[in-house]
Amino acid sequence: MKPLTTEKAVMMIERENILTFETGKGKTKESLKKEIEEIFDVRVEKIRSLIRNNKKYFYVKLKKEFPAIDVATRLGLM
Repeated sequence: MKPLTTEKAVMMIERENILTFETGKGKTKESLKKEIEEIFDVRVEKIRSLIRNNKKYFYVKLKKEFPAIDVATRLGLM
């Protein structure tokens, strides 16, 4: 699992409280949700997934009380 740092991903962090990750195709939404909640000590509201060019992307929306920008700062994205 690696976080994306594209311009669109940064805008989603700021506006919609969404983090974007690129993972292998074997990862499921439930396993990713559990992993993110344990590592960053946050609560996930919703996860959307996208498969493009043989890569799987997850859009992770955090609950309002957990700002995505704080997690992005801890990851070194901001």
